[in-house]
Amino acid sequence: MSAAEPTTSGGSEATVAACVTAAVERYLAALDGHAAHDLHRLVIAEVERPLLVTVMAHCDGNLTAAAALLGLNRATVRRKLVQYGLSCPSGN
Repeated sequence: MSAAEPTTSGGSEATVAACVTAAVERYLAALDGHAAHDLHRLVIAEVERPLLVTVMAHCDGNLTAAAALLGLNRATVRRKLVQYGLSCPSGN
């Protein structure tokens, strides 16, 4: 198992894909027959914002390090931080 695949307290793997699948299934079930709209945007926003928060904290606010970890360029990370109303560090 790689570092990118954390385990739960029970020892079973908890992949990001499995967590997203379970969350989307719960969301759809909770709709109780009502139509879902703009599900892709909703899921991306629900995942992307906490991803940015976590990575920026991990990188101590260093935009260059966060961009490298995410595999994005700095301008994209900066734009996404602004998009989600997150503090955008200046000067890095």
